[in-house]
Amino acid sequence: MIRSKKITNAARDQDCTLNILGVCNFDPATVVFCHFPDESHGYSRKSDDISGGFGCAKCHAVVDGLKCEEFQVRKDWYLRRSQTRTLRKLFEMGVIKA
Repeated sequence: MIRSKKITNAARDQDCTLNILGVCNFDPATVVFCHFPDESHGYSRKSDDISGGFGCAKCHAVVDGLKCEEFQVRKDWYLRRSQTRTLRKLFEMGVIKA
């Protein structure tokens, strides 16, 4: 299991990387690290800290199960885009290195 406070704390005051159409509140004050389901765990247990993205309170609620047709139709796209944006941001912030 990969856990990193540096990664999860880095979400504070960042822009939401999910930006779900019609849902996102675009408020950095509400952004936290959202864990996405993957092979390390599913919805009921948190996945590794590398499987996630920065999400505002409203987008996070949708990832956690709040009904949203837009997200259901394009779920894989939203999660992959957010994870890529987040990894790029973490690299720029010096939180992760390649």
